[in-house]
Order: sequence, then structure tokens, then C-alpha cells
Amino acid sequence: MFITIFSDTIKLHYKSKNWQYHFDEIKELGLLKKKKKYFLENGVFIAVTAVAYYCMIFTDLMDLYYIIPTLLCYVFIIIARFDKPSEFVYFVIVKDIYRKEIRIKIDLKDRLPIGKQIDQYLDFQFERNIKKTA
Repeated sequence: MFITIFSDTIKLHYKSKNWQYHFDEIKELGLLKKKKKYFLENGVFIAVTAVAYYCMIFTDLMDLYYIIPTLLCYVFIIIARFDKPSEFVYFVIVKDIYRKEIRIKIDLKDRLPIGKQIDQYLDFQFERNIKKTA
């Protein structure tokens, strides 16, 4: 369980990290989905392409001497880019009233159960706020 709800406190724990808040201290709790950035792979692709064009235009090398290493580098870049099936990285964000923000990176397999628990917390908090105002 990621979220444990008690009468007036909430305990959050994921892997080795643990937090405890009172209900009134949490300002925002939710999932954040970020698209992965591929700066390293894109930079290596540009560098390999530049070296291949340099060899093609400014040197007298035979085609096999620069095309085969270029194609092998492209294969390694593609393998590195598409090694992981997930295109996104997921975080749980907890903002409190003290303007402190905790961002926890979660695994892809834990996204659905944690999302359901966050929805249960938000429903419980909504019901609690309705009881306060009624």
C-alpha cells in the first residue's frame, strides 16, 4: 500500500521512503506523467551522422570503411532508444501547506495501484470537506 489513511493522519510510503501528514497539511497529491527525454541518444546520432558525412565528402575512404561502422552505430543507438517500452516517467507529487514539494519517481507497474489509492484519498478528502461545511 502506498497510502494508509487513519482518522486524522495519512502515511505515505514507497520502497524505503516514508512520510506522515495530517489531513489539513496536504495541499495537493497527484500523479505526474512526463515524457522521457533522449538527449544522449539524439546527440550521438547527430555526431555519428556528422562523422559519416565528413568521411563521405572530405576523405578518399572506400564506402565500406565508413558505412559499415556508421550503420553499426545506428543499430546501437536504436537499441538504446527502444530498449525500454515505456515512453513516459511517472512521479507522485505531494505538496503541503509549508510550500514543501516531494516528488517520488515510481515504477510503471506501480502506477495503477497508486493511482487508485490517490483517487480513494481524494474521494475521502472530498467527503470530509463536505461534512465540515454541512
